[in-house]
Amino acid sequence: MALLLGLAPSVAFAQQRQGQEWFVPGQNQGAAGQRPAQAQPQRPAQAPSRPAPAAARPAALPPGTPPPAAVIGIVDIPEIQRLSTAFNQVREEIERRRTRLNDDLQREQNGWRDAQQALATQRAQMNPEQIRNRERELQDRITDSQRIFRNRSQAIEQAAQQSLVQIEESLGVVVRQVAGSRNVNIVLPRPLVIMNEPAFDLTEEVAQQFNRTLRQVTIPAESDGSQPPTPPAGAQAPGGAAPARPAAPAPAAPPAQQPARR
Repeated sequence: MALLLGLAPSVAFAQQRQGQEWFVPGQNQGAAGQRPAQAQPQRPAQAPSRPAPAAARPAALPPGTPPPAAVIGIVDIPEIQRLSTAFNQVREEIERRRTRLNDDLQREQNGWRDAQQALATQRAQMNPEQIRNRERELQDRITDSQRIFRNRSQAIEQAAQQSLVQIEESLGVVVRQVAGSRNVNIVLPRPLVIMNEPAFDLTEEVAQQFNRTLRQVTIPAESDGSQPPTPPAGAQAPGGAAPARPAAPAPAAPPAQQPARR
């Protein structure tokens, strides 16, 4: 009995820790042997949902004129370039100017190295002021040469671009002429076409007409590099499919190592 009395407080405490309700004399009960009903928390009333507004539909347009039936032609631009007298003229001239630029640069760099070696050999016979003057002269020579070769390279690239603008404009006119003679209203470049009948191909006719229309291109004169090239105002290649451009002039090779100042 003493053991039970000693355990009673511990049991009651454990039951309270678990949050359970127990019968306590003097409290009201409902039906015999039943616990009083616990009050359930009430949820806040939710506002009635409003229907989403209907999306505004654009007003229907009046029926328009349907496009014409597609009549397709195919043109191989690289093949036209290969057969074009004007295109080959520009390519050969640009390559010739680029080769001459590289030869002149190589010759100038050899001169820089010779001057550096001569200065190193004569350094023991010169006083510090003479050495500084020789080094300054060589430095000025290298700086001026770099500027000249940079201007020449930019002028070659600009001449190529201006010449190709003439070719693109003329080729666009010829393509439209040939397409019009065949009642073609859509012209596609050959790389976009997987398969086609030979009758769709306008390449040979366009190449022949292009050579009759443009046999020579006016290429800007070659620059001596004394002044940077001035881009023509508003010069821009026309949009649409354009022929592949010849490779831009190779950038000038790096100059010889400049002499260290002492």
